[in-house]
Amino acid sequence: MTNPRISPALDEQARAILRGNDRGGYTVPTDGLYPYQWNWDSAFAAWGFATFDLDRAWTELDTLFSAQWDDGMVPHIIFHKPDPGYFPGPDVWGTGKSPETSGISQPPVAATMARLILDIDAQAGRDRIAALYPKMLAWHRWWRDYRCGSGVVAITHPWESGRDNCPDWDIGMRNVDGSNVGEYTRRDTGHVDPSMRPGKADYDRYIAMVQFGRECGWDQAEIVKNGPFLMADPGITFILLRAHDDLAAMGRTLGHDVSEIEGWAADLRAAVPSIWNAETRGYDARDLKTGRFSGRIGSAAFLAYLAGVESPELDVRMTELWDAVRYGFPSADPASADFDPRRYWRGPSWPVVNALMAIGLKDRGHHAAAERLRRETAELIEAHGFFEYFDPIDGTPCGGDAFTWTAAIWLTWAGLAADTKGGA
Repeated sequence: MTNPRISPALDEQARAILRGNDRGGYTVPTDGLYPYQWNWDSAFAAWGFATFDLDRAWTELDTLFSAQWDDGMVPHIIFHKPDPGYFPGPDVWGTGKSPETSGISQPPVAATMARLILDIDAQAGRDRIAALYPKMLAWHRWWRDYRCGSGVVAITHPWESGRDNCPDWDIGMRNVDGSNVGEYTRRDTGHVDPSMRPGKADYDRYIAMVQFGRECGWDQAEIVKNGPFLMADPGITFILLRAHDDLAAMGRTLGHDVSEIEGWAADLRAAVPSIWNAETRGYDARDLKTGRFSGRIGSAAFLAYLAGVESPELDVRMTELWDAVRYGFPSADPASADFDPRRYWRGPSWPVVNALMAIGLKDRGHHAAAERLRRETAELIEAHGFFEYFDPIDGTPCGGDAFTWTAAIWLTWAGLAADTKGGA
């Protein structure tokens, strides 16, 4: 039985945002600020489209995977149409691909979103997922081959995590020399209050990492071995673990042998204890160049529930962070000196992460927590609209407005009334 909707008027606004950000087969995250197709944004957009246009949902994923590299990587940005004002654009990345793309990936939520879409109408989606399945399999193999050398998932650029400037990466960023990247003009700070975006020192280092990748011809093995940044990422570790399980489930439905995927999932699950930090009492990023933990805990640690990983200590730690704020789950620890409630991933509450956490919490039987997270996220959107992220203390809307993935999350999750079990 379908749950009742909270607000038909907001439903229509959300659908209008998805249509308005549609560029013909793919969506941009929001007009102006992000003029291209972003990887995990696109996967969430597909989920949102699936609530009212299944064909368009599958097309979103088809377009995303149309830019897949020969080695299996699905890049984090696809530069479908020229937009000279955006930095760093395709000329900076210099990957030489067609269509032009960035040289790194992003959190692999596509299989999880595809399974949610397939569940809406398995018969209508069978041919679409049958065509996508080998491409998703190749992407998961890319993560296994190029990013799981330490056991858990590593990233070679903070942008690859999707959580660009979160405190987790500070320890690894200190190893990156951004002093010689040259002059450039950012576009993001012209669209959004600069206090809500990463600072210049961070951005210089981001560009230095891009320049290293370009200079080595985007040789992934070389970037992992000798690049300036390499950190174990709990967020992608848990997202990939869940995505392995979802891809395997779809593969079984299609009649494929999924033992390879099951093996990847088993290996990744066995490595998870290596990122438990007893001092922070949570899953923590680790600088793989020095072996040191970041000493920080944020929302990514609690994506463990999404992957079916939980413990009483994790439950306690989640409550400590959550009860320190009012609206949704904070992206960084409010008790830390690094916490900044309005600066991108250094504190704000992100509806998309709240949704992923809630899926995991509900799957693990934590119905009250899942419903609390849905309710608090819905309150933010009802009060302020479809912004990119929000101050978790006072609810101030932050980042871009009319945001695709926030609209998608409203349609699929936040805009639903609570069910009789209090679930999300």
